[in-house]
Amino acid sequence: MTRSRRSVPVLALGSALNGLLAYLLFALVTRGLGAEGSAPVTVLWTLWAFAGAALTFPVQHWVAATVARDGEGAVRHALPSVLGWASAAALLLGGLSWMAADSLFHRGGPAFPAMVAAITLGAAVVGVTRGGLAARGRFSALALELVLENTLRCLLVAALLVAGVHNPAAHGLALVAGQLIVVAWPSALRFGTEGRAAAGEGPFAYLAGAGFAQLVSQCLLTGAPVVVALAGGSAAEVTALFAGLALFRAPYLLSIGVMPTVTARATVLVLDGDAHTLRRADRAVLAAGVLGALAAAVFGGYAGPWLLRTVFGSDVDLAPHLAAMVAAGCTLAVANLVLVVLGLAHRRPGGVARAWGAGIVAAVVLFGVLTRDAVSDRTTAAFLLAEAVAFAGLQLVSTRSVRALAGSTRPLAAP
Repeated sequence: MTRSRRSVPVLALGSALNGLLAYLLFALVTRGLGAEGSAPVTVLWTLWAFAGAALTFPVQHWVAATVARDGEGAVRHALPSVLGWASAAALLLGGLSWMAADSLFHRGGPAFPAMVAAITLGAAVVGVTRGGLAARGRFSALALELVLENTLRCLLVAALLVAGVHNPAAHGLALVAGQLIVVAWPSALRFGTEGRAAAGEGPFAYLAGAGFAQLVSQCLLTGAPVVVALAGGSAAEVTALFAGLALFRAPYLLSIGVMPTVTARATVLVLDGDAHTLRRADRAVLAAGVLGALAAAVFGGYAGPWLLRTVFGSDVDLAPHLAAMVAAGCTLAVANLVLVVLGLAHRRPGGVARAWGAGIVAAVVLFGVLTRDAVSDRTTAAFLLAEAVAFAGLQLVSTRSVRALAGSTRPLAAP
């Protein structure tokens, strides 16, 4: 078994443990502070999830891909600009959250807005650390970082509760402090001078395309219950859809953890001009996405409602056709994640962003057209359509990139 293949189960295990610790952390905070007291921490948690999608994932994969393509010197050269953009975003979001502090956190003062700024910049630093570990093939260390980040948060929150501290700001600070685990791997933040500055576009195009794609994906996978609530759906509908997404997106959460190995492998294949292997991967993702979504729809329609009642309680009821659409959409989300990484390995961030943009536009149009349907039906159908349109667009980006690579590496005919 190669080092890359050995790393897949290690990263999958780390990602699974990280997810379980996140559930434990959420349970500790909500049970310790109550529904009202934990509300500002929940908002901070949501903003952290969006920061992770927009910054941690793109920066991590940019570092790993750039080191493979251009050497550590290219990352060292561009890193000040990347962290400068992240700092500007942190200050902007911190300022906006301060202006809306009463609405967001139900309290004034600078504490939570400052934590928004800190957790945004920290998301970028965590991305650099994970990218540095992945670029050097230290996948066991990367898996350990995934686990220890939420372990630290759980320990801090547990210590606060044992000490009788129920101040939401203190628990929010524990959430921010989890990012300090990066100090355990200072070498991952240091890059050598070998290599060269990346040719062509700078890191901004890559990070903007990847960040937009992951942010849209995160919104689709977590935001549907919010749409139902805003559109007038009942509390039962909101809870049922939230539970369905939580159940069926588990494979996606595991896939996020193993994506660094895909990034490394795909980047090497592109650099080597191995269009044959990339074409096989492209076709495999196409087949897995289509057949997997169909199988998931059948499974979700038949077993989904029963599973939801078993896991979340007898009063959580999601109709079979809604469970089928949620399961199919979450399966397509996994295929889309792989296609995003393949597209970025080909240096097609614009195409990746356009594919997700098309998915969002299609979802909005469908939601507006189905005005006579129940809000849960409209929202779930729009979610599935967004994933399907993005899948088609991303597949087109990957296929065209492979064809272009094959054309550029085809040997010249003899005179």
